Amino acid sequence: MNKKAVCIISGGMDSALSAKIAQKDGYEIIALHFNYGQRTQAKELECFRKISQYVNAKKSYEIDLDFFKQIGTSALTDVSIDVPTDGVEEGVPNTYVPFRNGIFLSIASAIAEKHNAQALFIGVVEEDSSGYPDCRESYIEQMQKAINLGTKEQTNLKIKMPLVALRKSQIVQKSLELSVPLKDTWSCYQDEELACGVCDSCRLRLRGFKEAGVVDPIIYAT
Repeated sequence: MNKKAVCIISGGMDSALSAKIAQKDGYEIIALHFNYGQRTQAKELECFRKISQYVNAKKSYEIDLDFFKQIGTSALTDVSIDVPTDGVEEGVPNTYVPFRNGIFLSIASAIAEKHNAQALFIGVVEEDSSGYPDCRESYIEQMQKAINLGTKEQTNLKIKMPLVALRKSQIVQKSLELSVPLKDTWSCYQDEELACGVCDSCRLRLRGFKEAGVVDPIIYAT
């Protein structure tokens, strides 16, 4: 029987590499994407579909979660809140979506249980965790325990975080080594046509490419 993994794929660089690593490790890929009312939803979905094909996903899920816009409080889902572009915000940034990874992992677990999958892959990176509490390795480890307590006895899921200790430059380098199509990934928080180049996510991505000594293949407005 083939071993299976549910891969949460946002359409970004980290989750694309995470899914590629799952494929390289011999897992049959079940690709999972969430449309949660984020500003760049259409672009991220387009990238997800390309990445899913690239990793030869046997099954794909595109889950719509409209309640995040009702909850609000995040610049990613509430257009009345400006996305920070000065790179100086302290504490948890306003782009944090409340408990997003916890909700994503819960839904991913239900899908994994349906397919008798052995693993979940998520592209969290500790480098991001100073702002996002749900990107921390310690949190994901506790979530794994809770998931396995709340599922069938024969369901024994391992949440794999292959990038959690990497810097962005290392993620770029590893992606190039594994031929991940970085041109088909998207990181910008606020624009879909051209990446803005100034939001926190664009800055982090651009710095990673610069430190890796290579040129980002996507086009930036700034």
